[in-house]
Amino acid sequence: MSAISAFSFRLAGTFILLNLFAITPLVAQETTSKMKGLQLSNDEPIQIESDKLEIKDPESKAIFTGNVKVVQGTTTLQAGSMVVYYKKGGGAISSGNADIDRIEVDKKVFLQSGTQQATADSGEFNMTAQTLVLKGKQVVLSEGKNVFTGCQLNVQMDTGEAQLEACGGRVQIQLDPKSQKTN
Repeated sequence: MSAISAFSFRLAGTFILLNLFAITPLVAQETTSKMKGLQLSNDEPIQIESDKLEIKDPESKAIFTGNVKVVQGTTTLQAGSMVVYYKKGGGAISSGNADIDRIEVDKKVFLQSGTQQATADSGEFNMTAQTLVLKGKQVVLSEGKNVFTGCQLNVQMDTGEAQLEACGGRVQIQLDPKSQKTN
């Protein structure tokens, strides 16, 4: 078990490249569409910073707490905490070759890629199933003045298929007519 302040390192192998959105504007209790830019990236370096890092090799996890910031390419993830679970016998987190199983983030999750942003209370990236789930009282997706609001976003990362749920309420969408493509 070790704690490292303002820890920054490169995890070779699997992580996330989140270029969010491209959800078709449908007003309903849930919205399903493609998120064309969501991809897994195995070839770009990852920088992780946090106030504290605790590695628990016997439990195959690394716990980042306090002002967690992850940057890969043009994508930034920020959260209050992040737990990386890696597969037993799949390498070590400290050597940068861990085989990541899933990543859990919480305490004000913020994702940004270019002009696209998402906020939620918590999230889970399941690297084995290639799924992303963002949850919260209010999950907000935005690109420019276009805003999508629900309580849970489910994304199948290998296909880009996405679903925004309302959890008993209604999905809310605000579209800027000036954002429409013109031919």
